[in-house]
Amino acid sequence: MAPKGLTGSPLAITGTFLDEISHDIPSANWGATDWAKDFAAMRQDGIDTVILIRAGYRDRATFSSKVLAKLHPNLIVDEDLVALFLNLAEQEGMTFFLGTYDSGDYWLQGNYQAEIDLNLAFADEVWGRYGSSPAFGGWYISHEINTFNPGMMQVYEQLSQHLRHLKPLPILISPYIRGCKQFAQAISLEEHEREWDQVFARLQGKVDYVAFQDGQVNFAELPDYLAVNAALARRYGITCWSNIESFDRDVHIKFPPIAWPKLRFKLEAAQAAGVDKLITFEYSHFLSPNSIYPAAQNLNRCYRNWLHNLSVKGSKDVKNDP
Repeated sequence: MAPKGLTGSPLAITGTFLDEISHDIPSANWGATDWAKDFAAMRQDGIDTVILIRAGYRDRATFSSKVLAKLHPNLIVDEDLVALFLNLAEQEGMTFFLGTYDSGDYWLQGNYQAEIDLNLAFADEVWGRYGSSPAFGGWYISHEINTFNPGMMQVYEQLSQHLRHLKPLPILISPYIRGCKQFAQAISLEEHEREWDQVFARLQGKVDYVAFQDGQVNFAELPDYLAVNAALARRYGITCWSNIESFDRDVHIKFPPIAWPKLRFKLEAAQAAGVDKLITFEYSHFLSPNSIYPAAQNLNRCYRNWLHNLSVKGSKDVKNDP
């Protein structure tokens, strides 16, 4: 049974990325039993949506892909994580979004068509292998941008068209803000708004959900950016989520679980901005009771207790309402 307050609250995180193909956080080296335990914890904490952040990155993959093996003959892969995650998502009643492939090369060098062509073939392979799973409920285009990029518009447009041709499932992107915590030359709120007005004008009808990462700007600025993001998305008919980063960008170590007061601030700011869903990057490392980080286990306890207390307070307020 889920603890009180962990489901139904607008402040609850109800989605998480699954990050097993990463370049900046360590692997937990979990097997099937460990993942099953964590999916059960996710469900207990009210998570109904899981998003594989990328099915492959450079020479690493989540399954033995014939398409990727042509590019990387020594593809680094062990078990079929896509099949494992789909089965666990189905078992726990979750919707699974599958992330595309990131070459870590072509699109960053401006060779956008090579990135597109590789992903089209990869998407065909993925759909042929896993498309029949009842948990397969969406696509995640894993390439992240922070401002308008004409070449990346081509990637999004051609890839989204092809994904919808395979099956018209929802498509999610998770861009980021060109903020001062990540860039020496950050852009202003006004510049951010102009850039993303251009992006959304191109992506209208091609992307269903946008979940901006929330960790690149100072906390004092964050509410304004969240409000602009939500308003822009609504203008172009795109549903706005918020990617609540549960890791901390403010310390010199890459990356520990975030301090609880900071996470609470971001949850409340996202709710105030009127976003439709809160997801996180990412539960298993930074917010799970099963995490390899003891601080994440403590963060989970703080989060659960807070939502429980909100639920209790809300129940009392309802009873006292004349």
